[in-house]
Amino acid sequence: MKIAVIAVQGAFREHIQALRQLGVDAVEARRASELENADGVVIPGGESTAIGKLMREYDMVEPIREIAEEGKPIFGTCAGMIVLAKRIESEETVHLGLMDVMVNRNSFGRQRDSFEADLDIPVLGETAFPAVFIRAPHIAAVGDQVEVLARYQDRIVAVRQGNLLATSFHPELTGDLRLHQYFLNLSRESVAK
Repeated sequence: MKIAVIAVQGAFREHIQALRQLGVDAVEARRASELENADGVVIPGGESTAIGKLMREYDMVEPIREIAEEGKPIFGTCAGMIVLAKRIESEETVHLGLMDVMVNRNSFGRQRDSFEADLDIPVLGETAFPAVFIRAPHIAAVGDQVEVLARYQDRIVAVRQGNLLATSFHPELTGDLRLHQYFLNLSRESVAK
């Protein structure tokens, strides 16, 4: 299995390391050609405006949309969640516009307000997940097809819509690989079809 991690900006190296620990061929994608034959895509945390701008500049937007339409999974973390969203509060422009959610940017404050919290994410089992929040957004509204996977202080912080997965936090910054494994399971399901 080959997973392309968008490597134009942000915490892509940590995602690649997590995926490789799970035995997957994880590659850095900076151009549309590097998305070819990918069984899934990860959009990392970082700066959503910069990621979106660079993805447009490098002609990656349409290929990622096509990958999503093929039923292959896409995982957005933190800024990646914003890049996936169909709506961003108080903003006209969206990036990929794939996931039927409205995102509130920097919901949890500035860099200095970063924190860790143990989250209950039932699809991952009974053990709490150690979530790292850094200038994190949250999901303010979800469409009918969106499943809420986790909340923190009544704010939605993890969702799934079919083959799309998104979190407000950074699972790649923990030693817990369960969310990456969950994403890979979605990839295996799509490959098996």
